[in-house]
Amino acid sequence: MIPKLTPELALDAGIVAFSKALIAAGYTGDIETSYASRLAVATDNSVYQALPQAVLLPKTTDDLVILTSLAQTSSFSHIKFSPRGGGTGTNGQSLTEHVVVDLSRHMNNILEINVEKRWVRVQAGVIKDQLNAFLKPYGFFFAPDLSTSNRATIGGMVNTDASGQGSLVYGKTSDHVLALKTVLIDGNVLKTHKMATFEAEHRAQMPNSVGRIYRQVLDSCRDFRPQILAKFPRLNRFLTGYDLEHVFNDDLTEFDLSRIITGSEGSLGFVVEAKLNITPIAKYKCLVNVKYDSFASALRNAPFLVAAQATSVETVDSKVLNLARGDIIWHQVKDLITDVAGTEMQGLNMVEYNSEQQSDIEEKIAALTARLDNTIADKTDGIIGYQLTYDTTAIGHIYAMRKKAVGLLGNTKGAQKPLAFAEDTAVPPENLADFIMEFRALLDSHNLNYGMFGHVDAGVLHVRPALDLCDPEQEKLLRSISDQVVTLTAKYGGLMWGEHGKGYRSEYGPAFFGEELFTELRKIKAAFDPRNRVNPGKICTPFNSADKLVSVDGQKRAWFDRQIPVAVKDSFDSSLNCNGNGLCFNYEESSPMCPSSKVTKDRRHSPKGRAGLMREWLRLTENAGYDVLAQEQVLQENRSSFKEVWEKVKNTLAKSQGDADFSHEVMEAMEGCLACKACAGQCPIKVDVPSFRARFLQLYHSRYLRPAKDYIVGNIERTAPLLAKAPRLVNFMLKRKFVASMLEKSVGYVDTPLLSVPTLSQQVGKRYAFDLAALQQLSAAQHEKTVLLVQDPFTSFYEAELVADALSLLTKLGFNPILLPFLPNGKPQHVKGFLRDFARTASTAAQFLNQLQALDLPMLGLDASLVLVYRDEYNKALGSARGDFNVQLLHEWLAGQTLPNAQQSAEYALLAHCTEKTALPATEKTWQTIFSKVGLTLKPVSVGCCGMAGTYGHEAQNLENSKALFDMSWRKPVEQFGTEQILVTGFSCRSQVKRLVGDKPLHPLQALLAAL
Repeated sequence: MIPKLTPELALDAGIVAFSKALIAAGYTGDIETSYASRLAVATDNSVYQALPQAVLLPKTTDDLVILTSLAQTSSFSHIKFSPRGGGTGTNGQSLTEHVVVDLSRHMNNILEINVEKRWVRVQAGVIKDQLNAFLKPYGFFFAPDLSTSNRATIGGMVNTDASGQGSLVYGKTSDHVLALKTVLIDGNVLKTHKMATFEAEHRAQMPNSVGRIYRQVLDSCRDFRPQILAKFPRLNRFLTGYDLEHVFNDDLTEFDLSRIITGSEGSLGFVVEAKLNITPIAKYKCLVNVKYDSFASALRNAPFLVAAQATSVETVDSKVLNLARGDIIWHQVKDLITDVAGTEMQGLNMVEYNSEQQSDIEEKIAALTARLDNTIADKTDGIIGYQLTYDTTAIGHIYAMRKKAVGLLGNTKGAQKPLAFAEDTAVPPENLADFIMEFRALLDSHNLNYGMFGHVDAGVLHVRPALDLCDPEQEKLLRSISDQVVTLTAKYGGLMWGEHGKGYRSEYGPAFFGEELFTELRKIKAAFDPRNRVNPGKICTPFNSADKLVSVDGQKRAWFDRQIPVAVKDSFDSSLNCNGNGLCFNYEESSPMCPSSKVTKDRRHSPKGRAGLMREWLRLTENAGYDVLAQEQVLQENRSSFKEVWEKVKNTLAKSQGDADFSHEVMEAMEGCLACKACAGQCPIKVDVPSFRARFLQLYHSRYLRPAKDYIVGNIERTAPLLAKAPRLVNFMLKRKFVASMLEKSVGYVDTPLLSVPTLSQQVGKRYAFDLAALQQLSAAQHEKTVLLVQDPFTSFYEAELVADALSLLTKLGFNPILLPFLPNGKPQHVKGFLRDFARTASTAAQFLNQLQALDLPMLGLDASLVLVYRDEYNKALGSARGDFNVQLLHEWLAGQTLPNAQQSAEYALLAHCTEKTALPATEKTWQTIFSKVGLTLKPVSVGCCGMAGTYGHEAQNLENSKALFDMSWRKPVEQFGTEQILVTGFSCRSQVKRLVGDKPLHPLQALLAAL
């Protein structure tokens, strides 16, 4: 039985009082003080960890004003705050031990657009890709690009002055900020924009904090301008913390205070709105992928590509490319980055051209390719080949692969993982190759592995050395390498923080700026935040303050992970390996990645959040002297004794009376998971929440009783065959309102699906009966035409017509299908954490299916969520005992068959199951190819989760989220095409459409059957 867990860090009484006072003052946002909520924002994409005291999620600017005004009162003047955006920073910029202020959940609206004047006004929580999706119909986009664009907020981009691919042409965020609205720590609202210097001087006379800020910035940036111009590097990436140089224009006649706030890492105030200029989308685009025999060749060739008038030049090394080959993203790009016969590709430059005129881009491409052809023929510059594409979708896939590089590096095997701490160095592009060679020599001297990718056109390369920070000696090495890289960048005329800000590297600021200019930074900080209460320790401390800057020696995640035994870490590596890259925060509603995160906008309910909770739970259980792995073994081998059940009763009663246990907070997050496994396929680290969730559920219920619905779901494969013996009676009862009400109130189950009438056996009789002896005696000709259909509980008992149609289709194709006897698969048991029962179910099924495998006959399944369990969970549960049986999905097998022509043409839209298309990324294309073979048209529609996910949507506690998920990405295409034209691969998805729209769509095989 697991122990009761009490987190070591209790809430400060002042925070509790502040939370109550906020509500009394009219604050309308969310206030989260649970240990789980705080843990969810205790990390980012850096190596650091800091547990805040609370998380505030304001809904309006007025909420920020109330918050900051209240914080000025004597009772709360000690409380400090840190703004947070998408939480994807690589250097701990938003991490704090104080109070997090997160604008991403509620303040994410696009407020205004002016197409004629080319600007848009947005709240700080708007996601970068969300903004571009809004702008696309108008023919514009917000130009600064970054790899985290599908989860990075505009507020975060402003505070880090973000940029990325294409910055030579499009610049940084600061180049596109027209105006900002910022709430200051004293409650004043500061509105900034470019103005005449005399107007700034007039504002400097104001007798408040706003006037004080204008006075100090005017003095610092004007009086010290010669020193500023001498110190700041002449780089495209001029991120320095406070951008002293660009507050004024060249002749000092214009002044823009927004330049100080942009790049300030939240240390000056809370940016709530931004007015941004927008850029027309180029009509013509081409991407040339240039391949090299070495990474050094790719780097040294970059200036030539820039000189060829490219919009951008991005590079990746062979390590990143090889990791991409093993990821879901590769199937989209493999034809665009093919290998070169006889030569190993060690580097790749992705060269993009944009143009308003087709002739212009064609001339540039012709000139470039001619030079590339000559170079390849002469075997110079290390160029071994190139490919080009004008297809914007294909170009998007290539950049998606490049953007995923950050996460992919975290998926390397072993304890040493590539880490972000010196990953955004910037030097003049002409110095980049020599700089990187020396950088590589530095890392090689420590025998470290590393991956490299980045923006060679801007002289920025992301280098991530692989370290195991659980080893104290390697943590010391992080400090040593950081110091050496600071020196190395200075040698080549650059700086260490070229793109990702300072954060915990702020300690290097004084040496870079020098005492004179750094003092001016501190004076500016003091003008905005005299008591160091906004993101303290980042960039600089206020003038005359004795407070310290944060340091690269700050507390790291590894300090906590060291407390977990190696055997436990290895066993739960899926959660321990999460590096916080945040891809699971993907805002796109049509993406299957983590539906619970999308619908709740709660960081706890994301793979990153759940992984963080799991690793902390493992740490606390270890500190409580509990052996998780030993207890799992006991639970696998034995049922609970009467004494243990009685203890569960008492513990559950205590829980109902409010007895605190951190396990309850973890359980809340795990219960919100749909177990769709999209994370396991789409996360570059392969964080597999359903796997460690199932293990946690089993352990949790060793201390607490299970709800009745768990037993109903877990045993559905046993009860469904029994219920199907009297389907009309069962359905009659389920249709009664009092029965539905009773199930909802007593069990928490709603919209219980009805059994198939007529049943499967009534529909097919004995025509496809299984006879093992007969199968073993098939002739060669019979063997060639025999296929075995594996049953699953959902289609066989709740959608029997689909199974019957599958048998008819196989017959029509000239095969002799055999319907295997129903045998439980175990997925429902696994979803609910009945792992002891699941192992037994899996063992029984594996024995039977391995016996059939010896017949060497194709075994086909209809529902991906069940079939994929044979491939994943069976391997984990049974190991080598699983055997080598192979159950294919129908489309996987059909793709290799000769198919007849359809009797008439027809067009359909395909809505694929999220589990299926993330685990098997070629699913949609395969179905499309099958339909094309027979003369039918099938168009895949990009959708996220339908909201059903097995039985998730039938649980009363999930009903509202289930409906919201359907409305998010499914309702529109269903209503657009109609249920008669859409084809849906998942049983859950078809059931959800029927429940919420009224008509049940067909499976693709049923459309094929009707057409042939």
